[in-house]
Amino acid sequence: MVLVVSEEVRDAVDARRPVVALESTIIAHGLPRPRNLQVALELEETVRRAGAVPATIALLDGRPHVGLDEEQLERVANEEGIRKLGHRDLPLAVASGASGATTVSATALLASLAGVRVFATGGLGGVHREWTVTQDESADLGLLARTRVTVVCAGVKSILDVPATLQRLETLGIAVAGYRSERFPGFYLSDSGHPVDWSLGSPEEVADVMRAQDALGGPESALIVANPVPEQEQLDPELHARVLAEALHACEEWEITGQAVTPFLLDYLVRHTDGASLAANLAAVRGNVRLAAGIAAAWTGA
Repeated sequence: MVLVVSEEVRDAVDARRPVVALESTIIAHGLPRPRNLQVALELEETVRRAGAVPATIALLDGRPHVGLDEEQLERVANEEGIRKLGHRDLPLAVASGASGATTVSATALLASLAGVRVFATGGLGGVHREWTVTQDESADLGLLARTRVTVVCAGVKSILDVPATLQRLETLGIAVAGYRSERFPGFYLSDSGHPVDWSLGSPEEVADVMRAQDALGGPESALIVANPVPEQEQLDPELHARVLAEALHACEEWEITGQAVTPFLLDYLVRHTDGASLAANLAAVRGNVRLAAGIAAAWTGA
């Protein structure tokens, strides 16, 4: 089999001990060096302190790895030419011997193949603004509609079309619940301005839903646990609204379109909030990783 599961992760899955999958795109493409490696090691240590096993996922030399050692983490953080891989890219990357960091869709797929049920990330991809013109929708949504994994996230990035994304999640049959909140978070913000239909109050309640998914059968779809960044750590909402409006105007003025839009907007937010958006991003990721470890423990009975 092409998939390489580390001995630590394999032993934990076989013994039904808690495991948390972590994506690698934040390491290779989301943070500057050397901060990226520091954060990668910090997130893995956060999982361990909570009593779970971290399973950071990436492709190295054409082999998908579930669970990286420190040397492999350093490669992802520092090696030039590390690609950004969605699930559609995996066969091409494997066949060509490429190395790459996994997005939400690729991480969820590989985690599921390795028997890892719980996955922590920052924010989901979703439906992009002006979808009726661009037809631009993240591959995350379609993959999660057919992959039985529990994704702990801080909602979707506020640069996206949040209500359209929520509607699309409903259409695809992907269960969404707020964690101790009846509002859908907006990644940098605790509240995107939109409600959720369901709220769960503890890791044990999340695990109960996961068991109910399995008992009911049906489509192998995901469970989204939308965990808001704490209000005291969110990006100031007024600053967010002002800078995002400026960024969208700059996109239009400079005729930035297609796949270039998202990285442009994210970079604009970091630069024009003096790094406050990055701080909120990291606060959200840390909180999601801690919660995911608790859910994994509740799910396995640890």
